[in-house]
Amino acid sequence: MSIFRYKGSKVWTMDFLFHGQRIRESTGTRSKTLALKIEDKRRRALEEGAAGIRKQHQPRLLSVAADEWLDLKKATLAPRSVAIEKANLAHLLPELGRKLVCDIDARDVARYQQTRLDDEASPKTVNLEIGTLRAILKRSGQWARLQPEVKMLPARDDVGRAITADEETALLQACARSRSRSLVPFVTLAIETGARYGVIRTLQWGCVDFENRCLKFGKDKTAAGTGRIVPLSQRAVAALNFWATHFPERKPEHYVFPAERYGAGGDKFSPKAYHVDPSKPIGDIKEAWEAARVRAAKILKGETKETEPDTETEAKEEITPLACRFHDLRHTAVSRMLNAGTPIAKVAKIVGWSPATMVRMAARYGHFSLNELRGAVESINGAGIEAQSPVFSPVSDVRTEAKRPN
Repeated sequence: MSIFRYKGSKVWTMDFLFHGQRIRESTGTRSKTLALKIEDKRRRALEEGAAGIRKQHQPRLLSVAADEWLDLKKATLAPRSVAIEKANLAHLLPELGRKLVCDIDARDVARYQQTRLDDEASPKTVNLEIGTLRAILKRSGQWARLQPEVKMLPARDDVGRAITADEETALLQACARSRSRSLVPFVTLAIETGARYGVIRTLQWGCVDFENRCLKFGKDKTAAGTGRIVPLSQRAVAALNFWATHFPERKPEHYVFPAERYGAGGDKFSPKAYHVDPSKPIGDIKEAWEAARVRAAKILKGETKETEPDTETEAKEEITPLACRFHDLRHTAVSRMLNAGTPIAKVAKIVGWSPATMVRMAARYGHFSLNELRGAVESINGAGIEAQSPVFSPVSDVRTEAKRPN
């Protein structure tokens, strides 16, 4: 008998051999008839698995499949990646969550893409959301039938821009008038090193070497960028030296830009910092940054004076802010180094590009004139080797030799 009951138990247990291995599991039922059916189903599942027959999933709603997929991925994804996937699902599920995964087709995906574009979502954002949908459908074995017809939206990969010298001056002046005292050194360090926002935010004093004028960045977006050592320009050193005077009791494990609150008051609206916690990195500079962009636009137009009081509510005024994302400071650093003739391999080492990214960035930033390319070709033979014209036999002589009798 392949099922039995332990002494004192009313639940049937299955017991059989499969490929030389004993399978002994509870059926979870008191009914002998049902227990026999469960045991037979278990045997069949093991046999199909051994034969390579893929188990068919029962039809499920996309919302249910999404929850299962996210629970499975949480163990391997970083917290930030989990937050991104949840944000993608927040857009996907209201549109497609009530559909069975087996009923979703390419037309549903195309309608979703168009709906998101009508909501003014960027093509890159929509593609990220479709990537999440693809991962869920792959796990359910449904993506293969959609793949030939589903197309990703064409997304621009060159939206970054380098700010001009005048824009940089106006931006730093605007940052200097912010209540956030960390904004000037934060932005200066971004321009002078080309580092990403998150890397600067989590920088610690122990990674800053004033004697050798360099710093060691921590965890970055890529493995090539993590732990890289970057030399500091004179302006970056000056900015960090001045910033360090605000923290005379700093320790190596303290953050360069600590978490702190800001306020302002008095007749001159003097900014004040309080609740400083050097054991935690600064939270977010978005409000101060957006206000600085607006203020910089006013400075460039000559609509503001340095003696005017500063308020972060300027960001709410009806004025077009300076067209500069924080990531554009990285583009600015890269563009200036390349324009100065710095080899792209050195630039990649400074900003932390991976080898694959360096190839893409070489295509993005590598805009050379014909004369510049001609000079590069001429330099091949410019290493002190006397150029000699190669000797080729005239075509007529070759033909004559071929016809000459032996």
